[in-house]
Amino acid sequence: MSEHVRGTNDEEFSVTSGSGQTSAATADADPADLTLDAKVAAAEVPPELLAQSLRQYLRAWWLRVRGGNSGVLPVILAIVVVAVSFQVANSKFLSAQNLVNLFEQSTVYMVLAMAEIFALLLGEIDLSVGLVMGFGSVVVAELVQPTGPGWPWWAAIIVGLLACSAIGAIQGTLVARLKMPSFIVTLGGLLILEGVSIIVLGGALVSIGNSRFTNEVVLYDIFWGRFDPVVSWILLAVLVGAAGTGLWLRDARKRRHGLEAPPRSLTAMKIVLIAVAGIALVAICNVNRAHSGTIEGVPYIIPIVLVVLAAWTVLLQRTRFGRYVYAIGGNAEAARRAGVSLPAVRIWGFILAALTSGIAGVLFASWQVSLTTNIIKTANSYVLLAVAAAVIGGTSLFGGRGKTIHGVLGGLVIGGIYNGLYLLGVSSQWIDVVVAAVLLAAATIDVLSRRGAPRQA
Repeated sequence: MSEHVRGTNDEEFSVTSGSGQTSAATADADPADLTLDAKVAAAEVPPELLAQSLRQYLRAWWLRVRGGNSGVLPVILAIVVVAVSFQVANSKFLSAQNLVNLFEQSTVYMVLAMAEIFALLLGEIDLSVGLVMGFGSVVVAELVQPTGPGWPWWAAIIVGLLACSAIGAIQGTLVARLKMPSFIVTLGGLLILEGVSIIVLGGALVSIGNSRFTNEVVLYDIFWGRFDPVVSWILLAVLVGAAGTGLWLRDARKRRHGLEAPPRSLTAMKIVLIAVAGIALVAICNVNRAHSGTIEGVPYIIPIVLVVLAAWTVLLQRTRFGRYVYAIGGNAEAARRAGVSLPAVRIWGFILAALTSGIAGVLFASWQVSLTTNIIKTANSYVLLAVAAAVIGGTSLFGGRGKTIHGVLGGLVIGGIYNGLYLLGVSSQWIDVVVAAVLLAAATIDVLSRRGAPRQA
């Protein structure tokens, strides 16, 4: 028996409910729950599109977890384990000062992981994101130098992002049009960009920390600047109000037009969770973190990352392009037969990966303050951390499954491991071993969940 369920973008998906046979164990169950179970078992349909109540949503969510689609649950548990373990080992780990440092240091990992997710969703891999980040940081830092071009900070950022996007377009074209393996193309891009970035630096140290020049100050404050505590609370109220209103009105509009929508209780719960998380974050950031003097307020870098997350989440979850990306990653041949232009979507996927890496480059330049050839060479290792953060967050290595929020959560795990082990005085080589072990565990979960998930026709 087949039914049609409308999706979040007014699309209609065919869902097979199974043979209709009922076992003795489920004979006395609620018929609504049985129908829900059949739909969830038959296809990977989001629980909020099927459930009519919060209880049914939780039941459908648990069925998906048991079926191998655990979503963000493993990484949430990983964050809890990391936090508890390091707090037990060192009581300073969950202090406000260390938590804000952890948030700030994790932002580059988060943005790079979001960049890598565009390639992974397509079933590809981009090994150049770390060096694209390094190249973007060099371009931006060089352009604002008062002894050089002396460009305005905003123009330097735009040119840096365009240059990174052009790199993504070239690599994407080679992969999509010439059918070259993405591994080889992006490995070549990594090596070229390392050399080009060092050439652009010219062997000299490039700094953006000079307080006498406005353009350098603006770039410096992107990472190191912060909002006043009162402004932080006002921004939180505005963001939570806007997000809550948008969620509620969107679901209400779906119900008004007869479309499937999540239960009102679930929507209310999401809004409450957003508010609680925001309040906790602002409260932590508003604690005075200085040993002497005053350092308080939400760092600029945190809302910047949230804006990137929101933009890419909307792009992938709410647009036709996003649906095409998931379709190609899930089954490229089926997507081609459905009329999807595989080369165009793949090229844009690599462009967006490079563009996001360029954003990470701006953050990286602001974080490092001074750029040298050694720092650019170090950017090589960031691609490994980007892939690790994406996979640890829950993005599949096999394509077609993942969200940008996975990059943020995975980046937080990576940042937490590095931060906690540094607090304990562990040497860097052992830190790499721990990160590698966590990555292997995440990849194992991904492989096992794929085996347990039902095959799609």
